[in-house]
Amino acid sequence: MKTQKRLNIPLDKFINLSLYNKKFGYYIKKNPFGKEGDFITAPNISRLFSEMISVWVISFWQSLGSPKKFNLIELGAGNGEMMKIMIESFKNFPTFFNSCNFFIHEISPSLIKIQKKKLINKKIIWVSDIKKIKKNPCIFIANEFFDAMAIKQFKKKGSLWFEKFVNFKNQNNFFFSEKKINIIKIEKKINLKISQNQNFIEYSELGFKYLRNISRMIKKHTGGILLIDYGYIDGKMKNTLQAISNHKFANILDNIGNADITHNINFKLFKKLIKKMGGLETNLTTQKSFLINMGIRQRAEIISKNLNFSKKTDIYYRMRRLIDDKQMGNLFKVMLIKNKKNKFKLGF
Repeated sequence: MKTQKRLNIPLDKFINLSLYNKKFGYYIKKNPFGKEGDFITAPNISRLFSEMISVWVISFWQSLGSPKKFNLIELGAGNGEMMKIMIESFKNFPTFFNSCNFFIHEISPSLIKIQKKKLINKKIIWVSDIKKIKKNPCIFIANEFFDAMAIKQFKKKGSLWFEKFVNFKNQNNFFFSEKKINIIKIEKKINLKISQNQNFIEYSELGFKYLRNISRMIKKHTGGILLIDYGYIDGKMKNTLQAISNHKFANILDNIGNADITHNINFKLFKKLIKKMGGLETNLTTQKSFLINMGIRQRAEIISKNLNFSKKTDIYYRMRRLIDDKQMGNLFKVMLIKNKKNKFKLGF
């Protein structure tokens, strides 16, 4: 990243450069998943996770009246593992399987290649724009999708608000700075009052855009989105910006394009946005509660019944990683956004 003059750009633009620049962007040039990558997601820890999501999707489809044609869209499918297991599971339910149009929305060319290799001979359509998807009922699955989006940050000092910027001249000279802003203009732009009772603000403009577009599709054609991500439900916003490299925390401004930059979702803010849109409702729980309600323990018992001790131990060890309070169980939340008329609550 070379430039002649010193640049001063908002935090979200810097994150977008780091993650999605066509030459050096983190998600564009490498596969970040697994032991060789920088982090491991739930579908890659245990197939039980994807199986529970599959059961949920079929049940939710039934709550929509089992439509003869509907769309299942995975947002940001990683290395394709979850979609692979879901399709394997769905094949046991031919009526459902034959009714389903499978879509993956992915912007990373390198991840699309990995997904296509893993999902060869599967009837999947890759889409760059979700608004182009056929007008059927839509079920969206977003596992660790929203946390990878660029965020803006603002800090209140006295009665004034300042936005976080990144200054740089070359790859070895990055530092944070602040710029005074008019918070009322910002709130008008995003059509949401976010500064009330806050001293610090963190949100993703792109995340809001996705939520609004998906919500409009749900309102118009019915359906819902199951959103699984790490986050919190406090009213007060906090600084959750972090970089991960080689399974460890890293400095945001170091090694640009070689570390994942992420944040925790403020689910209260998501609820506020959805409520303002009208006609929709949200359900929210922890990943632990959701997976236990979906029967993950019973499924682990069934598949480990005739296995030897070490294989049985491995299944339970992996399951614990998903549901343990000290691991992913409470850190990850599960949110369902659907039409108010649909009283479906499985998993919640």
